[in-house]
Amino acid sequence: MSFPLELRYQICMQPIELPVFNSVALELLQLLADQDVAMEQVIDTINKDQGLAIQILRMANSSAYTGRYKSDTIKESVNRLGARQITSLAMAASQAALHHSSDPLVHQIMQGLWQHSHACAVGCRSLAGAVGSRDLTEQAYLAGLLHDIGKLYLIKAMERISLDPANQCSLDLETVLDVFSDMHVEQGCRIMDYWDIPQRYCQIVAHHHDDEPDPDDRLLTIVRLANFNSVQYGLNLYPQYVQPEDTLSEVELLGASEDVLARLETDMKAACA
Repeated sequence: MSFPLELRYQICMQPIELPVFNSVALELLQLLADQDVAMEQVIDTINKDQGLAIQILRMANSSAYTGRYKSDTIKESVNRLGARQITSLAMAASQAALHHSSDPLVHQIMQGLWQHSHACAVGCRSLAGAVGSRDLTEQAYLAGLLHDIGKLYLIKAMERISLDPANQCSLDLETVLDVFSDMHVEQGCRIMDYWDIPQRYCQIVAHHHDDEPDPDDRLLTIVRLANFNSVQYGLNLYPQYVQPEDTLSEVELLGASEDVLARLETDMKAACA
């Protein structure tokens, strides 16, 4: 650790309620942990936040999702795409809105985090479908989207600290990257537990940098492969902190062919176009 212990202390003292989740999107994610949730309950939850509902409808009608028909209402979108895919769109739309700041450096970092998270989400869904795990596609999307949530919390915490005159703390990129490297997994787990995120995604946050990951955890393997390859595709601002050193084991575990990896690159780059 090359940043001051005082900064670590100040970060750990920041409120866990810092905005890293939209409350309605979070409620949807928690609802979907129940396999028997009613479609009407999903629709009613989305309609609690009209701004989010508009964003979901816009994304659902984008070229990536429309197919032959467009939807005029949230109910039509849910019926057409399904509750799980709509929940993925809700989380993505709400996360995009949270990666903004009036501070130029913080904004630049947040935009880089969003680019990486969104690319990984799209890449994870692409991989899951391509390697015979279509049942995991929406879980993979959300796992990719949320795996670095600790970094969003940390940059918001550091921004808050820097704005407090009593702390006499200014931000620079090197310090931010050191904090990310040292703390993003532990803080990611902390906020996932606090907000009662389904355990499946908490496990991804906790283990996506493990030296010896569980080879039987297919979702984790998918996230690790997309996360690593984001460096090769120029979609990660912080490549020096990415593990593993290579993804030969992940490629082998998934049975990912050269064609699958080529498609992964295309899809992840398209997500940031």
